[in-house]
Amino acid sequence: MSGKIKQLENILCPVVEGLGFDFWGVEYRTRGRQSLLRVYIDDAENGISVDDCETVSRQISGVMDVEDPIKTEYTLEVSSPGMDRPLFRPEHYQAFVGHQVNIRLRMAFEGRRKFQGLLKGMEDGDVVVIVDNHEYLLPFDSIERAHIIPVFK
Repeated sequence: MSGKIKQLENILCPVVEGLGFDFWGVEYRTRGRQSLLRVYIDDAENGISVDDCETVSRQISGVMDVEDPIKTEYTLEVSSPGMDRPLFRPEHYQAFVGHQVNIRLRMAFEGRRKFQGLLKGMEDGDVVVIVDNHEYLLPFDSIERAHIIPVFK
């Protein structure tokens, strides 16, 4: 996890949880002069509405103006994790054992960066995933992005 992401989590998590929501995670991407700050919130009992996102967005905007951790212009988005929810922390991987996942690594591992398969959980700091009947232990710290593949029945 980058230092900037950790800094943003430390600022944003208390804000989200103070409003009664679960802080799921944060993405921060920069592309030239364009930056995007996406904050994921969740509520396992009630789900997330557009009004919830608006409430959290307003509160985060105020805190970000005061704390000023991003010195350039950025777009703030507040969203639910959705059905294809991103996975940020080891506990997310444990909670979704048995689900299909897409994982992208920062650098190639065994000649590839993308893995799509069955999530088996965590083992000694590695994410365990089955791809084409082969078990991979992917170092958690090398994961760039991961998300659940939704199943529609």
